[in-house]
Amino acid sequence: MQLPSSLLENAVNEFTKLPGIGKKTALRMVLHLLKQDAAIVENFSETIARMRRDIKFCQRCHNISDGDICAICANSMRNQHMICVVENLRDVIAIENTQQFNGTYHILGGIISPLDGIGPDQLNIESLVSRIEKEQVEELVFALSPNIQGDTTIYYIQKKLQHLGCRITTIARGIAFGGELEYADEMTLARSLANRLPVQQYVKS
Repeated sequence: MQLPSSLLENAVNEFTKLPGIGKKTALRMVLHLLKQDAAIVENFSETIARMRRDIKFCQRCHNISDGDICAICANSMRNQHMICVVENLRDVIAIENTQQFNGTYHILGGIISPLDGIGPDQLNIESLVSRIEKEQVEELVFALSPNIQGDTTIYYIQKKLQHLGCRITTIARGIAFGGELEYADEMTLARSLANRLPVQQYVKS
């Protein structure tokens, strides 16, 4: 794609670094910004820069946060004795969209996958164990993608929690095995949450 300005070309190249953005889409975005007032474009770029510079991670659950503790953990209206274990932020958003879960979360930051070089030590597992030991957790709900890596992660964490007294469940398999949690429709995900199963039954199935 031949462009009349190196500045324009550089901007287009930056937009193509975003997932799912090709050259043509990137060019449309850049041309749209060129039509805006300079103040609007400056505010846009500053908002992105400020987000990247100032955003924090919740010290309790590892969720994205504006402060040391995220809005979900700080909400006294939520069930602070129930933790939903998820792989990443996108899964939190997917579950929140169902409006069927009123507990808190714990983001692992991935799942155990030896082939990808991801072991337990690279995930937020020890902080989860520490939370359960220190807090009066009544139920731990695993909401990991139903695949081999997700099952391995559930099995590993369950073994580490055997000495603790909280109930351990997982979402029902209304979600197809091998699927990704974030792509499940809200109705299926809501039913999976409502019909969660004891982990022992899940692992043996």
